[in-house]
Amino acid sequence: GQREEEEEHHSLETFTFYLSEPLSKERVEAFSDGVYAIVATLLILDICEDNVPDPGEVEEKFHGSLLEALREYGPNYLAYFGSFVTIGLLWFVHHSLFLYVTKATRLMGLLNILSLAFIGGLPLAYQLTSEFAEKSHNEIEAIQVSCVITFFASIFQFAIWTTALLHERETLHPFARYGGKEHAFMFAKLALYPCVSLGAFFLTCLLSEFSTAIFHLMQIVIPFAFLALRIFVRISLTVIKSMMSLSRRKVVLLEEEEACLSPTETLS
Repeated sequence: GQREEEEEHHSLETFTFYLSEPLSKERVEAFSDGVYAIVATLLILDICEDNVPDPGEVEEKFHGSLLEALREYGPNYLAYFGSFVTIGLLWFVHHSLFLYVTKATRLMGLLNILSLAFIGGLPLAYQLTSEFAEKSHNEIEAIQVSCVITFFASIFQFAIWTTALLHERETLHPFARYGGKEHAFMFAKLALYPCVSLGAFFLTCLLSEFSTAIFHLMQIVIPFAFLALRIFVRISLTVIKSMMSLSRRKVVLLEEEEACLSPTETLS
């Protein structure tokens, strides 16, 4: 019995140590960049293949006006830009995450592969939201599928950061640790898409008027809104620091004036 318990305990230690073994951070980043590049390329290939008007159709149906012909494919182009912005922001969050990761582990690599698996499903989400843009029931279901794919692609990125926080002294730069300079912003970046995708999913359940156009406009606006929020926070922190420094200077000047006064003058 003791031998079996010792063997079981040893096997558990080996399994735990296996997940915490170091992994080449450069290989993880190179593989991830390759997946992001291929996914972004697949989006533009779909645009070039299916969403370019035929010259004969332009002449007959739109009287030679190319802009009128392209306007008919507006929902498809909106879906492309929304999906591309999503991929770009997820790549940016991934880059920011591994910029502060000093040592990758095998568990982090596994979570990264799971995230990339759902990243690879974003072209499918683009095709669904562009093909079913005018059909109400299928349109809502296409948006829900896109929300689920985006949620899991981003939540596994958040899981990588959470795993790194468990051993932050070994795996994270001091700026991204608890109380670090960039800790709050990293949390906001990594929690952005899980919250937005969940919010959009529940909106499709509550609002029947929720459309793919609104969904893709949300995708496009999100990074600019986050950038504006970051600028606003930076400006607010700068103003608060300057006000605190001014108040400290006033306190120091008052203390110096009191120190210069004689004891009788101070009592009076």
